[in-house]
Amino acid sequence: MFTIGEFTTFLGWCSVINIGLLLLFGAMIIFIRECLMKIHSAVLGIDKALLPAIYIKFLGQYKALTVFLNIVPYVALKIMG
Repeated sequence: MFTIGEFTTFLGWCSVINIGLLLLFGAMIIFIRECLMKIHSAVLGIDKALLPAIYIKFLGQYKALTVFLNIVPYVALKIMG
């Protein structure tokens, strides 16, 4: 079993990793958008006009999950302990 301190450290590192991935995904969408759109359009059969909205929805959902599943519990444990 985890102690509260170990679980807090675990959530902290999970937050760092998820924020890093969020920044990576955002940078990929900004800098190599055309390449991503070409690949996703061909592989998934989705119209290129729909992909920017899908990308934004993905980033928003990923950010919300990161906040609610990693950052909020981390802050609560830091306050508690």
